[in-house]
Amino acid sequence: MKSFIINSFTVISICHTFHIQAQNIQKEQLPSVWNLEQCISYSKENNIQINTLRLTEKSTEQDLLQAKAAKFPSLSGSASQSYTNAKNADLVVGGFQTQATFAGNYSLGSSVTLYNGGYLNNDVKQKKLLIETAKYNAEAAENEIALQITQAYLTVLLTKENSTYLSEIATTSEAQLKLGELKYNAGSIAKKDLVQLKAQLATDNYNLINSQNSEKQNTLTLKQLLQLPSGYNLVIQKPDTLITILPVVDLAEAQKIALEQRPEVKSSQLATESAALDLQKSKAGFQPTLSASGTLASGYSDNQQIAYATQLDNNFYQRLGLSLSIPIFNNRIAKTNVEKSKIAIDQSKLNLTNTETVLSQQVEQAYISALNAQSQYSAAKEQMDANKENYRIANEQLRLGGISTVDYLLQKNLYVQAFQNFIQAKFNAVVSLKIYDFYKGEPIKL
Repeated sequence: MKSFIINSFTVISICHTFHIQAQNIQKEQLPSVWNLEQCISYSKENNIQINTLRLTEKSTEQDLLQAKAAKFPSLSGSASQSYTNAKNADLVVGGFQTQATFAGNYSLGSSVTLYNGGYLNNDVKQKKLLIETAKYNAEAAENEIALQITQAYLTVLLTKENSTYLSEIATTSEAQLKLGELKYNAGSIAKKDLVQLKAQLATDNYNLINSQNSEKQNTLTLKQLLQLPSGYNLVIQKPDTLITILPVVDLAEAQKIALEQRPEVKSSQLATESAALDLQKSKAGFQPTLSASGTLASGYSDNQQIAYATQLDNNFYQRLGLSLSIPIFNNRIAKTNVEKSKIAIDQSKLNLTNTETVLSQQVEQAYISALNAQSQYSAAKEQMDANKENYRIANEQLRLGGISTVDYLLQKNLYVQAFQNFIQAKFNAVVSLKIYDFYKGEPIKL
């Protein structure tokens, strides 16, 4: 029993070691620092949902091969060997005698559909459309995950910049507190002013910790979108510059490009064509089916005093035949299928219209968001520049004793709020531009 426990523990340890080694190998293959293009490229190759849709495409390709093969003749072979033991009447001596016989039958059979109302041809066409539809569905999923990763990536950059800024603010507050302590010891300021400086430093440190925690959470969100292994330390690259102001393409032109290029529209269009082919397949249920068949067969039995090979030759026969099946009454199955196919066509047209409508609305929303974000960014920059200068002056005044602590902290809070508004507006402008450009078919780059 002790030996069994030791062996089991050894096996578990080896398996655990292999698992850790596999994870380490996977982590070593990942980049140490990620830019946005690497994030999007990695997700397109490794995202589970996208790869599932690609497997659907491969499965549909197999359906197409099967549909094509259905137009060719089938071929099947059969062989049977039997042993029969029976009592037969003996007319010479009377009574019964037991007789055992061995017998065998061998055959090859083939059949092919010559005409079935165009069902097989339409089935092949439909399977081709389904393959294209599966490709566009995978592309649509790639686009969706690319937008999600872009937003998550820029959110991480936003929180990183905010953390850097709040760290500088906390450093300034710490310096102001040290100066305040010197002034308090010298009797230049009241104790309440010193307490206010201490409270402000505590508030700044609290805001910094919150921002750093938010940065960690947003990084985790991006890591989960990328579906990276647990324990991997994701580090993203900060671009040198972020373009926030660009000419915005006319809405009508952007909508036209999106409706012509976006994969979800093409997928809906193919779904309508596929529904039309399904109607043609359903109508084949009213048409006769003509099939041809052929058989090669032979057999033998040991109750004949003839050699095995001779029996096979004597019993060898060939058969060719035509079979015509004409539907007369099939409990309304064919008519029901036709009517349902017509309904499916109407539904596919509604789906196409809905897809085009939703896409047009999304492009319009992206257009308005881009314009609003740029206007907001310009206003936020002016606000931040003005408050930054006022904050600089307030710092000098506080150092020289020309401003009260309350007035200084008021000006500082105005600057903090203005700077955070500016950071938020800047990243909103970048995200809005990238999303709007993406609807126009442009790849996402920073």
